[in-house]
Amino acid sequence: MVYSVCCRGFYSTERTRGVFPCRNEWIVLHMATGQLSSPLTSGFILLYYNPSSYHRSVWNSANSRSQANNDEDEECLSAHVPSFWQQTNRYSVSCSRHLSSSKNTLLDLAFNKSPEPEISSDHPPHRKPVPPVVKVNSRAFLKCRPEYASMSLDLNQRPHPVKWEEALPLLHKVTVLKGSMKPSDVSHFLVELSRLHPDKIPSVRGDQRFIMLLRYSVEHLRLFSQPQLLDVLQAFVWLDIPSAHTVLELYEAELSRRSGQMSLRQLMFAADMWRCIGKQVPQFLQHLYDSVRLNLGQVEVPELVQLLYIMGEGRQCPKDLILPLEQILMCHLKRLHPEEVGAVCLGLFKSQTSISEGAVTRIVDKALSFVKEMSDLAIVNVLKYMRFSYVFHRPWLEAMAQEVPQRAHRMGVKGLMHVVLACSAVHYRNDNILNAIAERIPSLVPHCRSKDSCKLLWAYGTLGFLPVQSPSFYPSLTEALRQRKVEFLRYPEHLLTGLLGLAFVSQFPEDLIALALSPEFVNLALKSKQLDLKKDLFTLDGAVALELPHWTGPRLSSELREEVAEMLWKFAQSDVCQKPEVQEAEAALQDLLGGEEFVCKRMILPHNRSIDLEVHLDSAGQPIPVNSESPEQSSSTSPSHQGWGKLNIGVTITDELLAQLITAKNITDPSVPSSRVKPKTVHRLQPDEGGRVFDSVLDLTSDITETLNKPSSLGSTCQESKGTVKVAVQITSRNHYCSQSQQLLGLHAMKRRQLKMAGYRVVELNYHEWVPLLRKSRTEKLAYLHCKMFDSL
Repeated sequence: MVYSVCCRGFYSTERTRGVFPCRNEWIVLHMATGQLSSPLTSGFILLYYNPSSYHRSVWNSANSRSQANNDEDEECLSAHVPSFWQQTNRYSVSCSRHLSSSKNTLLDLAFNKSPEPEISSDHPPHRKPVPPVVKVNSRAFLKCRPEYASMSLDLNQRPHPVKWEEALPLLHKVTVLKGSMKPSDVSHFLVELSRLHPDKIPSVRGDQRFIMLLRYSVEHLRLFSQPQLLDVLQAFVWLDIPSAHTVLELYEAELSRRSGQMSLRQLMFAADMWRCIGKQVPQFLQHLYDSVRLNLGQVEVPELVQLLYIMGEGRQCPKDLILPLEQILMCHLKRLHPEEVGAVCLGLFKSQTSISEGAVTRIVDKALSFVKEMSDLAIVNVLKYMRFSYVFHRPWLEAMAQEVPQRAHRMGVKGLMHVVLACSAVHYRNDNILNAIAERIPSLVPHCRSKDSCKLLWAYGTLGFLPVQSPSFYPSLTEALRQRKVEFLRYPEHLLTGLLGLAFVSQFPEDLIALALSPEFVNLALKSKQLDLKKDLFTLDGAVALELPHWTGPRLSSELREEVAEMLWKFAQSDVCQKPEVQEAEAALQDLLGGEEFVCKRMILPHNRSIDLEVHLDSAGQPIPVNSESPEQSSSTSPSHQGWGKLNIGVTITDELLAQLITAKNITDPSVPSSRVKPKTVHRLQPDEGGRVFDSVLDLTSDITETLNKPSSLGSTCQESKGTVKVAVQITSRNHYCSQSQQLLGLHAMKRRQLKMAGYRVVELNYHEWVPLLRKSRTEKLAYLHCKMFDSL
């Protein structure tokens, strides 16, 4: 039986049809018998009815539906609208796969849920869902204050149950009263039927008399009082009406029409019930937000927290409300309970709402003040918002180093994944956290979705957690990927995420790599309209070429590799190459080595998405032209000696001597009598504010100044080597390292390793040392580069 409601059109069918008049519209009911005709005065609506839609295989109750939607937090990262996270969270895994200009090289992976492609598979998944090992209640904050009762529905308190025998007379009355039913009768019948035991609800929804009752509810829709309308909507929650049922669209339209007559709390109550039903109602929410704008003075703590929760579930916060809500939040922050802080962070995270850094810091400060009282979910929600807004709150992270190991054994895989993902986003490596989660994860593998496994692999690989530190961690998650290969047909980005995380720590499961680089999978990945996966494929392909020399499996086509390399180079030229620290290093090296032809700025390993300054030296330590595009190189193959003079003349600049030069002490020992000190010509350089390396007055003698333009001997190692010494000069930034650590992040550690595999000696211009030198004299820059280039070889 097909029971349909349609607007402004005539629905023709071979079946006989009955037309039931409404006061404001016409309901067309297709039945097996009977035929009526009536003029259509203002159009009519078709209410689609399909009995099978009332028996869902996924959602068993409103509570489970709400919880499952909460678990899918990647839905909040819309692929259609650029988010604050995409624009300003420069240090985390963002939701679009693009090269971040501010990070230089940090790999951005997509963790948002894009529209699912229509993919046919010879082996469709028939996996029985594994129940979660840990259940969480994202609505626990509603128990913090009695005021929430008027704005929300407690899903744990069903109405007082009625027996099936009591429900049958109600259904019989529907057939008796029919069109003579009053609005109060309709609302009363629906409310009473919603009190049945959940096991009986499917039977009611499949009863034809209930379908008639639904039809009459639409007929009386505009005649319901506001309390009756809200009672019916609440009944729909307990009756577990499918979120896609067309009748709900009519109710949303009616509630939107009446929004101006409803109080702020009534609107929030309706919005909360829409959330419990699981239906997105953007039209209604706009009316709610309009009411909030007009009633900001009524927004106290309960209204604020509930509003942010609703905004999070609706995945949007109007831009013009962000500042007022931030001000209200800061005003009431001291009054928030632990679970309310977690709800606030979750709402801000899901709605992609960016507030000021100071406000975020104050929220985390508040959470830190009662961290031991917070639930595991509330703590995870705070970490989610820190990941979104990138506020590095060291006291909170240090508290996590104490709390997570104590809580990990009772947390679910999703919560643990978000903890380590937040740590990787803010570049915070703490082995207490990583070891505790690594010990817990193998037992949770059956509960891991493919995206959980892949995000965990990415986060651990980014933080440089080596396989030897937890022998079972990487193998268990890698095996989980093999068991869920079919899921990658729908979400190819997840497989690339996991494999790149493994590559960061030199793990290359060849069967999964063969899948990822297969022509079929590559074509599938390239069809994604929301995600650009070309760079991820290119990075994986390049890593395989270097680290698996025996590889005979599939590779990307040369055309695709050239296309992505060109795209990356164009971006680097417009972004990374224009950075002051890069331009200054290139110019200073050219001065030091004797000309432009001795320094080549290029992407040595383009799949690693960053540039280097390449320098070639012969066995005697003299520079060899490396820039093939330089006009000077075509005239002569011999290295230019311009500005070099003879080797080993004057004082050799060593690290030890340079350390003495930059110390705050005077070069002349005060304990030595002045008569014994040989006077020298001194060039006085004044200190530069903000410097951290050469932050004292530096006295340079004429001999030292002359020597800065002369290379020292490369030493026995380089003299004994035959052929060209290829040097890759890297200009690093703080975003290449774990916070306050010399531990390179995953992509950069992989690049350093692969440069050495490719035969390069790596010279690093550390940002702590090089950036302060940008404001110093040319002489100091040359001294620093001289030491880096030659004393390290």
